[in-house]
Amino acid sequence: MKTLKDKIAVVTGGNSGIGYATAKILKEQGASVIITGRRTEAINAAAHELGVSGIVADQGKLSAIENLVRTIKEDFGAVDILFINAGIYLGSDIEHVTEELFDGIMDVNFKGAYFTLSRFIPILNDGASVIFLSSNTASMNGATTSAYASSKAALNSTMKIAAVELAPRKIRVNAVSPGPIETDLLKKQGLNDEQLQEIKEWIIDRVPLHHMGSAIDIGKMVAHLSSSESSFVTGSEFIMDGGMSL
Repeated sequence: MKTLKDKIAVVTGGNSGIGYATAKILKEQGASVIITGRRTEAINAAAHELGVSGIVADQGKLSAIENLVRTIKEDFGAVDILFINAGIYLGSDIEHVTEELFDGIMDVNFKGAYFTLSRFIPILNDGASVIFLSSNTASMNGATTSAYASSKAALNSTMKIAAVELAPRKIRVNAVSPGPIETDLLKKQGLNDEQLQEIKEWIIDRVPLHHMGSAIDIGKMVAHLSSSESSFVTGSEFIMDGGMSL
């Protein structure tokens, strides 16, 4: 069903994982999709596979965000759907956290996401939908997650205030907070198959529904929040973690 026909959608961090899956679903539902990411080769490959437009942009740099907005305005006009998905995870206990690690997380996850919304506001159509990718860690208290969880908690606060500020233009702002999702993130940590399996089993034991989610699950929620079916929903956080945070 083409519920997003004639909509222009932007997905940051769209070359892999949740961003890639969401871009695929948005396109299937009729939207014209633009994905962004830091790595030229990865963005070009993903855009080709998905049959969407790709633009290289680093969410951690304000100048790159502003260039991205200028490019999209020139090439596509206004935007109807903005999925601010790009983010990174780095863990450390509070005692040993470095300034470099702290700044790295905050520059992308909070400052970058904040200014992505800020700079896109002038080219959002009235009635547009903005969705932040947050995390269930924002409302949990796991050791070694302080910087990451704080970046997402700050994002949730921004989301609610933006929902109030943009309501006069009927622009809705929400957040999706996944828990454990099956992506390539763990594989990128250099773990072998046995170690990956042990970690997955450890995670699943802590999820009441007893399985990990999929990137498609998140993409479907983003598509729902982008459609007229959620026209009365704004300023809300949707935790999708199989009950883990309970």
